[in-house]
Amino acid sequence: MIGIISFVGFTLLVAIIAYLATRKTDETSSDGYFLGGRSLTAGVIAGSLLLTNLSTEQIVGLNGSAYKDGLSVMAWETLAAIAMVVTAIFLLPRYLKGGLTTIPQFLAKRFDVTTKTITSGLFLTGYVVVLLPVILYSGSVAISGMFNVPELLGVSDKTALVMCIWGIGIIGSIYAVFGGLKAVAVSDSINAIGLIVGGLLIPVFGLMAIGDGNVLAGLDNLMTTNADRFDSTGEPGQEVPFSTIFTGMMLVQLFYWGTNQQIIQRALAAKNLAEGQKGLLLASFLKILGPLILVLPGMIAYHYFEGGLETSDLAYPELVRAVLPKPLVGFFAAVLFGAILSSFNSVLNSSVTLFGIDIYKQHIRPDAEEKTVVKYGKVFGVCLALAAMFIAPMIANAGSLFNYLQEINGIYSIPILTVIVVGYLTKRVPSIAAKIGIFSGSILYIISQFFLKDHFVEKAISAAKESGITDASALRLIEAEAYPHYLHIMAILFVTNAVIMLLIGKFYPRKEPFKLEYTQQVSIEPYRYLYPVGILICVIVIGIYIYFAK
Repeated sequence: MIGIISFVGFTLLVAIIAYLATRKTDETSSDGYFLGGRSLTAGVIAGSLLLTNLSTEQIVGLNGSAYKDGLSVMAWETLAAIAMVVTAIFLLPRYLKGGLTTIPQFLAKRFDVTTKTITSGLFLTGYVVVLLPVILYSGSVAISGMFNVPELLGVSDKTALVMCIWGIGIIGSIYAVFGGLKAVAVSDSINAIGLIVGGLLIPVFGLMAIGDGNVLAGLDNLMTTNADRFDSTGEPGQEVPFSTIFTGMMLVQLFYWGTNQQIIQRALAAKNLAEGQKGLLLASFLKILGPLILVLPGMIAYHYFEGGLETSDLAYPELVRAVLPKPLVGFFAAVLFGAILSSFNSVLNSSVTLFGIDIYKQHIRPDAEEKTVVKYGKVFGVCLALAAMFIAPMIANAGSLFNYLQEINGIYSIPILTVIVVGYLTKRVPSIAAKIGIFSGSILYIISQFFLKDHFVEKAISAAKESGITDASALRLIEAEAYPHYLHIMAILFVTNAVIMLLIGKFYPRKEPFKLEYTQQVSIEPYRYLYPVGILICVIVIGIYIYFAK
């Protein structure tokens, strides 16, 4: 009962603070609703970025990967810091100078409206078909299990799951659809504090559990007993081979933190360039600390359970259940609930923004007033939320989606990143090159990962078994070496698509060179310590890799 009371109390506190902070924001204008009146400060931006990024598939999934592979999976967190520095220095100034509300708006100016619409459609498809249902399903499984909802309410597991899905969906929709971006960002920043505090409690109690009540003794025990798992470079066949850091990993990070509407919308809503840059840099520092929450617990679980869990995805929830004191369960569940809500309502709000600005205003009613655009954006948001709530219970094998989520996202992430990079770095590449780049990138990636890869892997595994190899670890290594890692494929296709676009630009150039018109709506004076802080962050990340390299 104490757990439920603390859960409800913390959740209501966040809602009340978000309401008080946003009640004076003009939600009838596009800037007011979609960008919070362009009024967000560094702390709010950093907190919102952190919570938008984190949800149950990250917290549970990445710790599961650490349980299986060790420290090498920290690349998903630490390298994000460098990507945010690059975004703060090179991309955000251009975005704010152009007065952008959505990333596809730049593509309309650089290429044409059709390119913008295609890109918005890709974003929306990726958000609606993959992200929203997966977030709802995974979050509901976590909340239902943590509070044992079936037993608490006397219902079946399936009914409890559906109830949690609709509960999370409705509350998240209220924030995202009716509160606008500012309500989302304010609630995110509060939950970020709770996530940092609650997230750090798990490794602290975990280390105490394996160190006879002493955190430092537990850490020494963990590092001494599992020294080979504290290797930043990893081993062949692991989820994140070290070589991918220099190819597709950085491209994925740059897409996610620099061009993904779901993420960059927070920085676009900054009150000025300096606040946006400070927000990104603060968030990058937090990402450097991310492995303490997203990697270390998985490694502790491997030691605590002696590698004996049925699946790696059980590592985090089992460790929480084993080491967290009962009175803190409610608070931690509220923090986790906040992370789930954040990811859901952030994706939903970005979807509403893309539809309202890039679809409705552009193609359905070009003469619509801003109040009308916001109105129908909200209607679209409600429809999306309902669709996601109906689809989520149908996800039968959600666990496999977590493992392949990054791989699936490559269908649209790398083509979009390629077009944006070429668009900014060239002046005469025509619009037809952008369209060809998007479609060729998506089609080639699908062919590679869902047809060619299966063929080569099945052939290699069959040959290995015929030669008498049956050891699971050996087969896993053979599978990894049978076909290039999907992050390498992303890098290859990025270069291929860029070359195709540049060749088209050489033989069929634009008649007039593109010139970006600056229509900034906020101050674009940069943060005075941008370069020293950015360099320091990059040095810290490189230093961490060198220190833990074996």
